[in-house]
Amino acid sequence: MASQRRRHHHYHHHRFNYLVPVISAIFAALLILFCLLSFFAPSPVDRDHLLHRIQHSEMVDAPTGVSVFRVPSRGGRSDRDIWSSRNANFYHGCNEASKKFAKVEDITQPNRYLAIATSGGLNQQRTGITDAVVAARILNATLVIPKLDQKSFWKDASNFSEIFDADWFISTLSKDVKIIKQLPRKRGKTLTSSNMRVPRKCNERCYQNRVLPVLLKRHVVQLSKFDYRLSNKLDTDLQKLRCRVNYHALRFTDPIREMGETLVNRMRLRSKHYIALHLRFEPDMLAFSGCYYGGGDKERKELGAIRKRWKTLHISNPDKERRHGKCPLTPQEVGLMLRALGYGSDVHIYVASGEVYGGEETLAPLKALFPNFYSKETIATKEELKPFSTFSSRMAALDFIVCDESDVFVTNNNGNMARILAGRRKYFGHKPTIRPNAKKLYHLFPNTTSMTWEAFASKVRTYQRGFMGEPNEVRPGRGEFHENPSTCICKDSEAKTKKESLPRKYGKDDSATRKEVIASDDRNDDDEPEWPDPDDEDDQKGLQERGIYNGTSLDYDGITSEEPELEEMLSD
Repeated sequence: MASQRRRHHHYHHHRFNYLVPVISAIFAALLILFCLLSFFAPSPVDRDHLLHRIQHSEMVDAPTGVSVFRVPSRGGRSDRDIWSSRNANFYHGCNEASKKFAKVEDITQPNRYLAIATSGGLNQQRTGITDAVVAARILNATLVIPKLDQKSFWKDASNFSEIFDADWFISTLSKDVKIIKQLPRKRGKTLTSSNMRVPRKCNERCYQNRVLPVLLKRHVVQLSKFDYRLSNKLDTDLQKLRCRVNYHALRFTDPIREMGETLVNRMRLRSKHYIALHLRFEPDMLAFSGCYYGGGDKERKELGAIRKRWKTLHISNPDKERRHGKCPLTPQEVGLMLRALGYGSDVHIYVASGEVYGGEETLAPLKALFPNFYSKETIATKEELKPFSTFSSRMAALDFIVCDESDVFVTNNNGNMARILAGRRKYFGHKPTIRPNAKKLYHLFPNTTSMTWEAFASKVRTYQRGFMGEPNEVRPGRGEFHENPSTCICKDSEAKTKKESLPRKYGKDDSATRKEVIASDDRNDDDEPEWPDPDDEDDQKGLQERGIYNGTSLDYDGITSEEPELEEMLSD
């Protein structure tokens, strides 16, 4: 009996000795697995962000378990639909002066000089330069090459000839306005100017009543803070002069054009077509907009601190701003809009942007939708960008070129760069320019949980009618002239042939034969963009000009201010 108990004890002892290494191995494996999971698992912040991305890319109906919002990787529309505008071949830019437009030598008066001091970033200054030529023509004065703003937020010390080809500017406009590089000297001294400022959107009579008497007395007048100081509503010949300046005479210097063309070529080597996105989502701009993007107390505290810089900027109603279409789309919303419009994940995107609020975390959803994501910093070396990198206006000029040459230009804002490029792309053949109908899209993005992707995409396409850069989307005379140069857009059944025979470069004399300017015959008035007329808005008191810095610039529509600190932050 004792022997049997010993055998039984030996059996269990032997079995236990056999199980120990097995159990140890299992625990070791579990420990290794736990370590691996801990290493690769996202942090709480990353996990929340990942969940946020998943919720916006695929929503599941709980009762049925069926996916109701799944973002496709493909765009699902034909190549022709997404890369070209309808009827674009029938429209072209026309800018020739009429026979009644007097010769420059017959109207320019001696001892009458107009100097201009521009304001803002590159594109805001561009509007001032364009209007300065027209102002000199109205006053029958000789124009001195405009001074660029070197003291604003951008702190760019570049002068006119370091951004634009001054000789080309002077010679191209030699039949319209006499232009000199500097004021002449009299008795060994340079003539001194009398400084003054004109109201926003000053028309011909305004210049003749306010500026001309001073010019006749002092002989030299300098107009300061010269941006949007000329009316949108002018005589046809003066409007066409605007087009000759903006689309032909203002040519970037050779180094800027050559680097810009290099960037364009590198994008073309990557893909036959590319989208350029002007993405305005900087902290300062978001603070100024008064919008809220769901970042909780952290966002409110950070943007609120920035907002306190302006004494006149009061806390607004974020929901109201968004309902009225005043809030820039987020990078993710831009991505969803583009996918709904037919652009698949294989599309290449060039992004012109400043510092994005939230950094890579904010950009991640857009990059997930469009992995082929580039900027000038990623397709050029630091050495190549060195001559430009310390000058914000020159960097902005590079972005301007790449955006202008893109097959599709997209913006999430309504700033100066967006406006000027929208007008330029109309003038040079209506290449697609997508500007979000934020007022209507606002209702879509928060409600993706309750709709299918197909329903979402259908609504986006419907809301974007009239916001795609199609010919005559906006009625002639409506909106800012720089974004809607309707006087200089003509219809011609032979326009395609003429367009293909004309060079499209920065400032080349490629104007076509003047034809009748026509209004749209197929526009749905309900779909027409609600683009404000700044001439009417300037009669409203208490408005402040809106916009913020990003290195490529903006200013929000409908707001003007003379407050120095705020003026420095205005961007195009």
